[in-house]
Amino acid sequence: MKIWSDSFTDGGEIPPQCAFAVIDADTHVKLSSNRNPHLAWDEVPAGTESLVLICHDPDVPSEGTDVNKEGRTVAASLPRVDFFHWTLVDIPVCLKSLAEGMFSDMVTPHGKPGPLVPFTIKNGTEHQLRHGVNDYTGWFASDPDMAGEFYGYDGPCPPWNDERVHTYIFTLYALDIPRLPLDGRFSGPEARLAIQGHILDEARIFGTYSLNPEVVSDELK
Repeated sequence: MKIWSDSFTDGGEIPPQCAFAVIDADTHVKLSSNRNPHLAWDEVPAGTESLVLICHDPDVPSEGTDVNKEGRTVAASLPRVDFFHWTLVDIPVCLKSLAEGMFSDMVTPHGKPGPLVPFTIKNGTEHQLRHGVNDYTGWFASDPDMAGEFYGYDGPCPPWNDERVHTYIFTLYALDIPRLPLDGRFSGPEARLAIQGHILDEARIFGTYSLNPEVVSDELK
């Protein structure tokens, strides 16, 4: 199985329009277009009943003492943890791609609704996809202007003082079951656990992103 994107090259930089935030000279960062990237796939194995897409960032600081603090930096050597940006499940086998901006366009304060995602394929067939909550749900929990359930895709917004460039891994799983065995609200880690024992094949693509001008200048330009 293989996966690719017209929005970015494998191993290349995530485009600003697919990020949650971009660099701002005055305030460090400002909100961006937050469009989900285009993704397409092929060579799905025989026997596949559904697909699952998960995007996660494995480079998130394990503790936030220095995150986005003036006069400080988040050391590249700091231990890192996963942050889930997108979980889409019950994708029908007949679907071969997701257009840029199909499921996310601009930042939605308090989060986009979910988990149900009514979806009609070009031939008129209706399918019921489902989104999991992403980890902005926890990140914004104490912010009254943003707090809520963040379903679906919300793009990169790494700390603006992080010495490390963040990696965003989009993994597509081919499953031998038509519906993920989870009901109601679910998260990326819960979905990743639920697919165990049902994976026929998987494919991944990754992009990079930073909001630190020094890191961008040194490593991405």
